[in-house]
Parts: sequence; C-alpha cells; structure tokens
Amino acid sequence: MIITDGRLGGLRAEDFADGTGWTPKPEGLCRGEVCVPAPGVLRNDGTVDVVAAAGRLGMPVLHDDEHAVTVIGPATATGHTLSTAAAADPELIDRDRRPFRLSSLHGRKVLLVAWASY
Repeated sequence: MIITDGRLGGLRAEDFADGTGWTPKPEGLCRGEVCVPAPGVLRNDGTVDVVAAAGRLGMPVLHDDEHAVTVIGPATATGHTLSTAAAADPELIDRDRRPFRLSSLHGRKVLLVAWASY
C-alpha cells in the first residue's frame, strides 16, 4: 500500500482495508474469519493509526519525509519480515570425510549435486 498524501496519521478505515485487505474493527484487524487483536488502532473518528496497525500485522513500513510518501508492505504469517537474504552455511562432509563449508567457495562457481537412494 502506498500513501502519498500525508494521511499517515489519519487514514480512513475503508482506505486501509482497500489497500491491505485487513478491515479495522473495534475487536481488531480482520481478514475474513481471522482477526488480530489491535487495541487503539481504530480511532473514534473512524481513522486508523497506520503505524500501529502495520506493527500488529507484521507489515514493514517505510516513510520518506522529503516526498511525503509512506509504503506499507504485506502482512507476514509469522509477524516477522525477512531482514536478510543471507543463506544458511551448512557443514558438509567431503569425500575424504572431512568437514567442509560451502562458504569456503565464496566467489567461485559451484555445482552442488544431491542424491538420495529413495
């Protein structure tokens, strides 16, 4: 969802629902049958505290003051966003039965072949 008119502090509940798929209700933020408790997110005047709502749903929020633009990312199933794209560094056993880490090949082309008997 992209908010371009500086309404971060007072976005209408309908606009939040249209942009995110989550409907602000007194009992929380709801999508279909699923509701996430979010006290204080829906204000008495019908506007939504966008930063608080995004926080309850695990949505990342980015704001650019210079251009008065705010971007809200999608909700995550776990409530956590991916903070790094670093892959795991598994320890394997080479053909001489010595421990070997894939990270030791950093910067080289690698062909990884896996085989299973089942």
